[in-house]
Amino acid sequence: FFFAMHSSARAILQPLRCHVGGRPVWLVKNARLGLVCQLRLYATTPNIAEIASDLNNLGTLRNIGISAHIDSGKTTLTERILYYTGRIRAMHEVRGSDDVGATMDSMELEKEKGITIKSAATYTQWQDLFINIIDTPGHVDFTIEVERALKVLDGAILLVCGASGVQSQTLTVDRQMRRYKVPRVAFINKLDRLGAQPMRVIEQINDQLGLNAALVQIPIGLEENFEGVVDVVERRALYFRGKDGGQVEHADVPEDLKERCEEVREQLVEKLIDVDNELADSYLEGETITAEMLKRAIRRATIGLQFAPVCLGSAFKNKGVQPLLDAVIDYLPDPRQRVNYAYDLTKFDPTSDQEPPEDALVPLEMDPKAPFVGLAFKITETRFGQLTWMRVYQGALKKGQQVMNMNARAKTRMPRLARMHADNLEDVEAVQAGDICAVFGVDCSSGDAFSDRSANLAMSKMHVPDTVVSMGLLIKEKNKVDSLLKVLAKYSREDPTFRFNLEQESGQIQISGMGELHLEIYCERLRREENIEVTTGKPYVKYRETVTKPVRFDYTFKKQSGGAGQYAKIIGYMEPIPEGSKETFEFQNKTVGQNLTSGFVSATKKGFEEACLRGPLLGNPVWGVRFVLEDGAYHQVDSNELAFRVCAAKAFAEAFSGAGGTLLQPIMKVEVMTPAQTMSTILSSLQQREGRITGHEVTGNVAIVRAEVPLGEMFGYTAELRSNTAGRGEASMEYSHHQLVEDGTLYKVLKEYTGSSGGSDNSSSSASSGSKKKK
Repeated sequence: FFFAMHSSARAILQPLRCHVGGRPVWLVKNARLGLVCQLRLYATTPNIAEIASDLNNLGTLRNIGISAHIDSGKTTLTERILYYTGRIRAMHEVRGSDDVGATMDSMELEKEKGITIKSAATYTQWQDLFINIIDTPGHVDFTIEVERALKVLDGAILLVCGASGVQSQTLTVDRQMRRYKVPRVAFINKLDRLGAQPMRVIEQINDQLGLNAALVQIPIGLEENFEGVVDVVERRALYFRGKDGGQVEHADVPEDLKERCEEVREQLVEKLIDVDNELADSYLEGETITAEMLKRAIRRATIGLQFAPVCLGSAFKNKGVQPLLDAVIDYLPDPRQRVNYAYDLTKFDPTSDQEPPEDALVPLEMDPKAPFVGLAFKITETRFGQLTWMRVYQGALKKGQQVMNMNARAKTRMPRLARMHADNLEDVEAVQAGDICAVFGVDCSSGDAFSDRSANLAMSKMHVPDTVVSMGLLIKEKNKVDSLLKVLAKYSREDPTFRFNLEQESGQIQISGMGELHLEIYCERLRREENIEVTTGKPYVKYRETVTKPVRFDYTFKKQSGGAGQYAKIIGYMEPIPEGSKETFEFQNKTVGQNLTSGFVSATKKGFEEACLRGPLLGNPVWGVRFVLEDGAYHQVDSNELAFRVCAAKAFAEAFSGAGGTLLQPIMKVEVMTPAQTMSTILSSLQQREGRITGHEVTGNVAIVRAEVPLGEMFGYTAELRSNTAGRGEASMEYSHHQLVEDGTLYKVLKEYTGSSGGSDNSSSSASSGSKKKK
């Protein structure tokens, strides 16, 4: 409107942006007459796809996620962002205390428990720029939601509690951001809480997360005296007035904070000149470092993953949110500034475990006119059918367009496109490169890549963590078994970390997931959403099996049943993979000469891989074993690949007993926040559960205890913690690693799972392929 006016009119009429009642309002000031009036826009929210329809306008788009440890204030922050940007008209709180609940918590379970269970997406506008936002869960049991969100986002807000500091899930989220090379702005939240210490938290961010981070703001007061922040880049104070904090007041830096402001600003400059050559040159030449120079340097270093700016505030008290939005616009990249790669399917299969050759990587063009490439990163089953979340990396996607599912190698049509706002959908006709949308009516799986038929490209696969907990599932109404299996299949399509298995012999259903809460949520959904009553057995740990010493194998497989038989012989050894390796299975071919063809060698490897899917002890996967094939023999008529696969499996089963077969148990990183006076009780209880204390600290009246504890010892700990702390303690845990069980634990597990009365010797001997007895 203003740019369309004549220059003489623009000199008189000046646009002003402010917040009234928490909503953004445009005012027009007549500089000649000194009058101010409100400019009211009679228009709907602009379509982001239309705004970003060409390469130049992609600079107006940001795709961000909000991630943190549980209960750090992610959903509360998102609610404030939506309110201050005018996306919603009223703020509501987590847990549904006002019978409404936060906008992004659309599930009743989320409102009841006060936690985010599923990622939720929305979009909004700030400073004439458009922002796609994905609010992710903070509980470790729902970490797959964070994983697939960060896979497709261009930037993120890393939320850290100002009182609790860096916590266990903060470390996990940081690793996920590094895995997908996502630039981040850090936000130290809850500075109104008792014990808030932002300087301690910034030290933890640098030391524990290993980030090159620095404050771009300092607080004006703390705890109950927290009033606002000082922007050290602009050298100005920001106060958040009004009932909802919507009136941002700019003022001079308070006298008692001027020295501190300059000190923090100098620290910021020093951090930046170490990673930004342009600012370093200006600094060394004695130039005055202006606010604009600092902002450009922060943006370059942040996008280059060399720096993380840190903002401050309290989302619950409506302070610091608007400057955080400014930081998102100023420092996080637009889609053009992120380089994404696809795989040329003629040169590499992305489903394989091998590293892709360099010539197989194809940089994607952020150009709406290029061939379409997109990724289905999340699917949700609704009563209207499957809803697929999709990120468009290249080209454009139109309603009704026919594209190719590169994973299924099948053509599919996009019948309906929509933009997401929590659980609401707004239909759109098209989306462009760099955008995120929802697609209805497409049958696909999470992680499937879609492409124009002229582009034979696919995306890299998503990291999916392995399950750690299982439990039996019993249905009360036997006539609903088929319905139950269909629902479980639907859940497993939605969530790759939720799995189920039907035991054919016993008819028992087993469900597996990332933790007790993860499985409890799905059982509750069965009751509420599907009207299927189920009961669960005691949770049990997903152990892994392994070997502890090298052993040789020399196995000959013969089978004659009339006509051509089967014959295979392999010689070699298996041994433990050295500790510290990330590989769970290794195969080395050291054969010499023509004793075995390449096809039989590959079949032998396949046989070992299949044997490792179900170990001899408990039938669990086998980890940490290296197989070395040295020699073998085959028959011109009777040998085939199936014979060598069977031979490898039998050789493994026979050799396992002599290799010191044992179990690996999952070890969890546990963090307990408790009143200081109960810390000794907590330390004792964790040690009684075979925990190894890795650290503890006391800040004011709050103590934090960190430990590594076997998962099998953590069942029921929440109830014990509540009892020991009068309900004031909190505990969180995340998977750390697997380690060998003690002999006593091995005996206990084998007895519980298999009814074996012997110890580890008995369990090893039962693994022999010559024995047909049940373990």
